[in-house]
Amino acid sequence: MKQTNSITKTQKRLLIVIISITFLFCLLFGRLIWLQIVKGEFLTSKATNQWYRDIPITAPRGKILDCTGTVLADNKPVYTVYVRPNAVTDKASVAAALSSALGLSEEVVTKKLSQAQSEVTIARNIETETADEIEAADLSGVYCAPGYKRNYPYGNMLSKVIGFTNIDNDGQNGIEGYYDKYLSGMDGYLYSDADIAGRELEIGKTRYVPAIPGCDLTLSINRQIQAAAENAVFAAQLEWGAKSCSAIVMDVNTGGVTAMASYPSYDLNDIPRDDIDLLNLLSKNSLVTDVYEPGSTFKIFTTAAALQNAVVGDTNRFYCNGSMTVDGQRIKCWKTTGHGSQNLADGVRNSCNVVFMNLALSLGKERLYKTLRSFGFGNKTKIDFFGESPGIMMAEENIKNVDLARIGFGQAVAVTPIQLISGVCAAVNGGTLYEPYLLQKATAPTGTVVYEHLPVISGKPIDADISARLRQLLVGVVAEGGGSKAGVAGIKIGGKTGTAQKYRDGAIAQGKYVSSFVGFAPADNPKYAVLFIVDEPSGYTYYGSLTAAPYAGKIFSSIADCEGWEREEEEKVYIEMPEVTGMSTYQAVKILEDLGLETETVGLGTVLSTTPAAGLKIAVGDVALIRSDGDDS
Repeated sequence: MKQTNSITKTQKRLLIVIISITFLFCLLFGRLIWLQIVKGEFLTSKATNQWYRDIPITAPRGKILDCTGTVLADNKPVYTVYVRPNAVTDKASVAAALSSALGLSEEVVTKKLSQAQSEVTIARNIETETADEIEAADLSGVYCAPGYKRNYPYGNMLSKVIGFTNIDNDGQNGIEGYYDKYLSGMDGYLYSDADIAGRELEIGKTRYVPAIPGCDLTLSINRQIQAAAENAVFAAQLEWGAKSCSAIVMDVNTGGVTAMASYPSYDLNDIPRDDIDLLNLLSKNSLVTDVYEPGSTFKIFTTAAALQNAVVGDTNRFYCNGSMTVDGQRIKCWKTTGHGSQNLADGVRNSCNVVFMNLALSLGKERLYKTLRSFGFGNKTKIDFFGESPGIMMAEENIKNVDLARIGFGQAVAVTPIQLISGVCAAVNGGTLYEPYLLQKATAPTGTVVYEHLPVISGKPIDADISARLRQLLVGVVAEGGGSKAGVAGIKIGGKTGTAQKYRDGAIAQGKYVSSFVGFAPADNPKYAVLFIVDEPSGYTYYGSLTAAPYAGKIFSSIADCEGWEREEEEKVYIEMPEVTGMSTYQAVKILEDLGLETETVGLGTVLSTTPAAGLKIAVGDVALIRSDGDDS
């Protein structure tokens, strides 16, 4: 009996030992799995960092090219200077040498050399000559890592479109930021064996992992046409002392943005990074992000809606006495002396507000809004750029007749410039609305095209025959109406001027206007559309026909030269500007219009001055400005 009890106790002890050993084994096995599988990658990385030291090889960003292959953004070789404090044998001499070569305080460099870090950056974006000087000094623990800095061959050209990179060469805004995934490459490394203190081993091995460059981007932009647009906005800014001037050129049949220029701008090679407010102001692409009241350029879409819905024909006539009363409110025509009896072609050519109020009221809000939305208003165009606004349209259920009348001639609605020109392209290209775009294709370093844009159709707002009729009407505006200064000898152009008052805190800002012109050419088979905007021109010469149209004409002339368009023989007839000062506004208007001139008026009373002045030559069909005392109420 005693023997049996003894055996049982022994067996229990043995079982406990076996269980304990098994438990410990499981713990060890579990720990091994944890270290090898769960934490394996992390620990391997730490070991690599401890026993290897690497020199990063920065990947060059892809180039940005225009549609002809001209380089708009490329890379300039630079270096980053950094040290491994543990590997520096003589900190005083190294600090003295680096401070001398880099123009830094010796105290600052010494402080960095004393940091308890494996690597410390001393300076970035160092020129090749300086890096060569440092390398030649053979300083212990000091390394010059090759890299790249963005370089923009054309300075401030396309500055608000291309955007810029940060100090690490990552895209921040514009094309640089929007397509950073294509432009960024993959960095490489140069690995060297090192001891526990981070010092390279003389007998160690070196391993090289090459960098992979980013993709090159080809834009829809044409540098020559862009240069013409840049020159035009700069010249307009100088002439009119405006808050800003801007222009867009678009391929009518694809939606490709051929030029996009704004002034003031800034040099992409000298970015004002130390003044964030200034940088934000200068880098914002308001042609995509900001809205404005389009004024008479919007009459294009009211006309399109009226024709598409068959509420107007060639036989309809309208009478303008200088104003129209809607819902008890008197709404003035821009020409307070009135246009008299007109048909549709006359109304478009004269840009008569009364005609377009009548068209809008005849359409009603349902049909007008349906057409406007089909042209893309109230929605983003989906252009490949940051910060696009959808514009502002009143809620349809809240619209009264007085609102409808104002929308008809371009008030009580706000659009972005990119929306407006996209809509105009649809109005004149046969009725197809395209999504606007900037990126044409992305090409990998191997030459493989990894992305290629195909035109995207957003809608069909009007029929082809309506588009053709609209083109004819708009040709009349440039040939015989207020858009005459946009004309180019030998090239048939269609278009529309616009002059809109600006608002501040819900009230009209006196003396503040946005003047514009939008047009297309060649008129019979449109290829390009141009929108030119002058924001707050100084003085009383604020009409789009006088401030914006001439510069749009200069861009069209440059396009014609760039494209090699044949010009038809055309000879203008010139007359001498008559003396009309001292007369009433009504008398002066009659005299000038009887001579075949278009007139714009400021004030209503006794004529004080004219542009051009009496005695100067002016082409028949051109625009003369009459400035009178008194107001035009």
